[in-house]
Amino acid sequence: MDENQWLADRFEEHRPHLRAVAYRMLGSLSEADDAVQDAWLRVSRAGAGEVENLGGWLTTIVARVCLNLLRSRSTRREESLDGYLPDPVITPERVRQPEDEALLADSVGLALLVVLDTLSPAERLAFVLHDMFGLPFEEIAPMIDRSPAAARQLASRARRRVKRVEITTPDSDLARQREVVDAFFRAARGGDFDALVAVLDPDVVLRSDFGGRRPAAPKVLRGPAAVAQQAFLGGALPATKLHPALVNGAAGVVITVRGLPYAVMGFTVAHGKIVEIDAIVDPERVGRIAASVLREE
Repeated sequence: MDENQWLADRFEEHRPHLRAVAYRMLGSLSEADDAVQDAWLRVSRAGAGEVENLGGWLTTIVARVCLNLLRSRSTRREESLDGYLPDPVITPERVRQPEDEALLADSVGLALLVVLDTLSPAERLAFVLHDMFGLPFEEIAPMIDRSPAAARQLASRARRRVKRVEITTPDSDLARQREVVDAFFRAARGGDFDALVAVLDPDVVLRSDFGGRRPAAPKVLRGPAAVAQQAFLGGALPATKLHPALVNGAAGVVITVRGLPYAVMGFTVAHGKIVEIDAIVDPERVGRIAASVLREE
């Protein structure tokens, strides 16, 4: 086996880990895949040479690619990120591939990814690489042209930001989650306001990402009454079909209208109540990120 083939094989072994790093850094599945591919092009041109810790070296390369993308995003997409929800990992129920397991390790949900989107590129890199993947600050510091002590401060600042946001831990019983989500849609479609409110937490939050469109509906709704009213409007759409799915490992649905992709809804169910709903209502994006569910139909 020549060196190029050896390096290609080792890179493929590390690909799930590298994709997981890129996903946490970028919150976008397509950008994560692009970052990993860009990293491979750089690795294949440079060769492994005398690299002793191949996994750490590859992680560093992917992280640098992601850092450049984040810096570009902060200047290029500042306005369009308003109301933007990161890509969830969507899989058919009871079917999860090994690459999905890597992406969803450490209970990475949309709520955490939303918080990570508020960090500066350097803060996000320091936090993700140290707190999620255990890289020492001595290795992180050169990537952001800081000292190890400064990198530690960046991670600490990011950690405080994350801790200030209450990230709800969902119920562990997936079947129970599904029961609550099914009750939500039965009530919405049946026009049963009381039953709908009964499955919503008093502090329920609905976040909606409409892509490039600017509909009249607010991007964030709070409280059972407001969320229930919006659910009734959604339940009135003609020719809709609900496709049960796992959205970042929790109960959710992919919605099609007349057979075409329409929306993805992820639910956080805690103590038998819906605490958070994240809805992506962007048909083109839904068709891409929910392809694994829609192919099964």
